[in-house]
Amino acid sequence: MQNNITVNVIGGGLAGCEAAYFLANRGIKVNLYDIKPKSFTPAHKSEKYGELVCSNSLKSNDVYGNACGLLKEEMRMLGSLIIDCADNTRVPAGNALAVDREAFAELITKRLKECENINFICEEVKQIDFSTPTIIATGPLTTGDLCNHIKEITGAFYFFDAAAPIVLGDSIDMNHAFISDRYGEEGVGDYINCPMDKETYEIFYNELINAKRAPLHEFENTKVFEGCMPVEVMASRGVDTLRFGPLKPAGLTDPKTGRWPYACLQLRKENVEGSMYNLVGFQTNLLFGEQKRIFSLFPALKEAEFVRYGVMHKNTFINAPASLNKYYALKGKDNIYFAGQITGVEGYVESASSGLVSAINLYRSLKNLPAIEWDNKTVSGALCCYISTPNSDFQPMNANYGILAPVGSVDKRKKDLKKKMMGERALQEIEKIAERINKDE
Repeated sequence: MQNNITVNVIGGGLAGCEAAYFLANRGIKVNLYDIKPKSFTPAHKSEKYGELVCSNSLKSNDVYGNACGLLKEEMRMLGSLIIDCADNTRVPAGNALAVDREAFAELITKRLKECENINFICEEVKQIDFSTPTIIATGPLTTGDLCNHIKEITGAFYFFDAAAPIVLGDSIDMNHAFISDRYGEEGVGDYINCPMDKETYEIFYNELINAKRAPLHEFENTKVFEGCMPVEVMASRGVDTLRFGPLKPAGLTDPKTGRWPYACLQLRKENVEGSMYNLVGFQTNLLFGEQKRIFSLFPALKEAEFVRYGVMHKNTFINAPASLNKYYALKGKDNIYFAGQITGVEGYVESASSGLVSAINLYRSLKNLPAIEWDNKTVSGALCCYISTPNSDFQPMNANYGILAPVGSVDKRKKDLKKKMMGERALQEIEKIAERINKDE
């Protein structure tokens, strides 16, 4: 193997910065490409690397009560640049890790500039150089020529518009739900059905049509979302519109009454294990807090734990299960890796994690070291598994407990205990991985 091998990292967002920093600090020469400061995407304004476009929050810091908090602790143990910079620029936000976004980006940029092995190139990359090991971390606003090139080599490049929320399966109150396919046999169907009576439906309807919606960015044209109508827009067309759409009760006989409900929401399995369920037809652009408040009006979802809220924004991503393996490497081109939101992970921390993990995997490949076998006992590994597992309806995913491996027979009512056990197991696994990385170096 060459002693002075060079790696290209394309993109100066959280994932690209994480990847470049990890590799450069281990003696790998890195060409870090970004269009800044000569030009900017419609969402970016700062010349600094690691710019946060939307919120300044990296979500919860609760290691044993929140999957994103657990992921951050895993990343700390693996030497994450992004989490270290966030910890050092945090602002008061209760149990969340929120940052002074200017100081955060400035510190990331400073730490990168201090790395003698990073060569900063302000240039728009239009094609991937397959002769050079590369990590593509261009995010949801990948520029036109490169976007088209990626589409050619992956076979698909999706536009992510409006998506429905997902809840944890064991947080659904089955005392107020029943299992049945439409016009099917009770108890053997693929759907969990959440009935609602007329009085509750009317309350739900009024709350929904008056709820606060998330604003679209200036570069997001509302016309592109017409093919996947948000549920609140559908509801605004008439009080009974939803009852002839996603809340259609026809063919769903409630075993408690022997009749069709007034309205009925169907939940569909998001994974084989049934640990997560999708709210069918409930694509939405409501603010996250509004989603929790309003969708919990379904009696079966009163205590539901949302692992992903519905979103509606511009977000291009590859069909990762068809294109990538669990190491974030391109199938058939094992020196080309992807990282960040372009892979189908959703969120600041998740994007940075994929950058770190892809860099670890590429480094070990370059050094002819045994691969780390990431699995779903850790959040870092669960994200790898999620984006590489065959899925005919693949959509971006946040860190959540639903993608982690179960921890055995734990009473589903003891949610805190289950989360703690998952957290302890994950950190034990990450400690072993960190020790192995340090030993091999």
